[in-house]
Amino acid sequence: MSPSTAEDRGTYIVHMDKSAMPAPFSTHHNWYTSTLSSLSSPDGILPTHLYTYTHVMNGFSAVLSQSQLHQLQKMPGHVTTYPETFGQLHTTHTPKFLGLNKHAGLWPASGFGDDIIVGIIDTGIWPESESFNDHGMPPVPERWRGGCETGTEFNSSHCNRKLIGARSFSKGLKQRGLNISTTDDYDSPRDFMGHGTHTSSTAAGSPVHHADYFGYAKGTAIGVAPMARLAMYKVLFSNDTYESAASDTLAGMDQAIADGVDVMSLSLGFIETPFYNNPIALGAFAALEKGIFVSCSAGNSGPHAYTIHNGAPWITTVGAGTIDRDFSAYVTLGNGGSTIRGKSVYPLDLSISGVEIYYGNGNRSKEICGYNSLDPKDVAGKIIFCDFSTDGGAVLGQIDEMSRSGAKGGIFSTDFAKFLHPSSFNVPFVAINTKDGELVKNYLTNSAQPSTVDIKFQITVLGTKPAPQVASFSSRGPCEPSPWILKPDILAPGVDVLAAWMPNRGFAPIGDDYLLTDYALLSGTSMSSPHVIGVAALLKAAHRDWNAATIRSAMMTTADVIDNAGGTIIDVITGVAGTPLDFGAGHVNPNKAMDPGLVYDIEVQDYIDYMCGLNYTSQQIGVITRRSNYTCNQANLDLNYPSFIVILNNTNTTSYTFKRVLTSLADSQSVYRGVVKAPSGMKVVVEPATLSFPSKYSKAEFSVTVEIDLGDAGTQSDYIGNYGYLSWYEVNGKHVVRSPIVSAFAA
Repeated sequence: MSPSTAEDRGTYIVHMDKSAMPAPFSTHHNWYTSTLSSLSSPDGILPTHLYTYTHVMNGFSAVLSQSQLHQLQKMPGHVTTYPETFGQLHTTHTPKFLGLNKHAGLWPASGFGDDIIVGIIDTGIWPESESFNDHGMPPVPERWRGGCETGTEFNSSHCNRKLIGARSFSKGLKQRGLNISTTDDYDSPRDFMGHGTHTSSTAAGSPVHHADYFGYAKGTAIGVAPMARLAMYKVLFSNDTYESAASDTLAGMDQAIADGVDVMSLSLGFIETPFYNNPIALGAFAALEKGIFVSCSAGNSGPHAYTIHNGAPWITTVGAGTIDRDFSAYVTLGNGGSTIRGKSVYPLDLSISGVEIYYGNGNRSKEICGYNSLDPKDVAGKIIFCDFSTDGGAVLGQIDEMSRSGAKGGIFSTDFAKFLHPSSFNVPFVAINTKDGELVKNYLTNSAQPSTVDIKFQITVLGTKPAPQVASFSSRGPCEPSPWILKPDILAPGVDVLAAWMPNRGFAPIGDDYLLTDYALLSGTSMSSPHVIGVAALLKAAHRDWNAATIRSAMMTTADVIDNAGGTIIDVITGVAGTPLDFGAGHVNPNKAMDPGLVYDIEVQDYIDYMCGLNYTSQQIGVITRRSNYTCNQANLDLNYPSFIVILNNTNTTSYTFKRVLTSLADSQSVYRGVVKAPSGMKVVVEPATLSFPSKYSKAEFSVTVEIDLGDAGTQSDYIGNYGYLSWYEVNGKHVVRSPIVSAFAA
């Protein structure tokens, strides 16, 4: 069997004509099983019969390939077939978007992250949030060496079986002159900014029913690893720049290692410098040596290339993607015609019905609601319609003009809607696309009667496509201090993520006031890193013997590169397919990562050899490793990483040979065949093309030679080359181990 013929499978509900059962069969069950056994597939995998239905319907359910489905549909007695659909719990949705299910897959296999200790380096925590309740949690693990300190409005009694550690580190900021007081922060682990509370509950928050953001995203708030423990290390305090001192950050990471955390997440970054000058890179290397998996945010400096933060190869660097959820309002025009869905996160329960619309037809400044263009006497009590302006940020000015003029609400035609933050909706408006804007404008300019509109806010729409998409702000690779390793590593949810907030600090602006909420919507790679650390906690709980490199490899080689619309993950900015420099290996898929088949393992010495390849001096390497008993005899930039990147020069052709080692995690013998998908201009040769693994933990070596033909692109310093994939398909098995191959010029 050729692995390239492996087919995607799905569960289908099959309706059959009971009267068409052939006479030789004694029961319908026998007929169905016989029918299924007759279906063939190029990959040789038989259908899986799930249920036979007798009373609710005539038929059965089964797992089928596409070719098997097509054969079945042509068989006598077949009536119709429907793909499986799902009723859903009403959750904050990102765990469901990740495919986590309480009945099957990684959640139950890991005990929902049972007893894994998640260290969060952040702004502190609001311990009273229901997301940190310890209902049903067993006693704190005996191996835990941490504690909870006492400080301003925080004491050890705030900790429980969920929040098992809380410390703060501010000496560096205080030395700089930061005066910590309750008016601008707490001199304790208590959160003042909300960021740490949000990231902690995203990673490992307990289930909280009836959570929402002012009627949006209603459901059960739950972290990725809800049975994991949390330990907060506060290193960021509120000041003009929201900075963290390197000394405080290192102290927090040091304490987390001493306390015995299993995984660690940092949603912050420093200016990207060589690793020996980067406090997060230093702390993460020490954590690695203790077996601690570290994930970090990739940064919010996108969409430009070479903007990655936290790019050390011993860190899992996480970019931000969207999810399949929109926050909306419905606009119904008064002519009884179209109902239009637009973007809105207006937080108040406002009903707009039969209200007159104002449109400044014939005056371009009024049509686009330009600065100081609207007369309050014309628009008071009305809904204003603002036409599309080629100035991408015009909608922000239209919001201001609406507020100034005293209009009741607004409808804005814009291509900027996807970039609007929830905090932008401090007045009741709806952002609609320009095509729908033309419909509204046509109604307004052709209606004989006064034009009216109904608007219904607080609408949450699930299953939107395409998703995920790479967020506009997510930093892109390569990593400037270390371009020979592809970064980011992976993509995870990072846009409009609902998670816990502090109830005493306003979040949603309304006029000059701020509304209070227990749960807030935030965006950033800060939100994506805790999703990945939650997945790491689940994997660690399911596989206690996995090290950090194994966990990362499992995530990367099983990541999704296809969105829910069936295309390559797109870039929000360009609207076209992204590249691995945008999304790394793809979007994390927790259930697939639980069983990757093969992994790319990396030892501590391999990272040291890589530093030698970077031409770091003995002193610089010693700063990172805290040792001097090493040699650079094996200096090597070719780390055993689950991805490949070729850094181009200005010649017409660049060629590079990578060497890799794969380790089998299967309990039995397995064989894999390499399949390359490469575009024109990229030639890839894999030797050998078949790998055999006689037993669990057995290893196999191979090489990948990549030749890039630049053509006329060699003079373009910002050129990002073609990319492809190397996939190892298990022969007569289910595993596919995929790695991206990409090229780029040096910065």
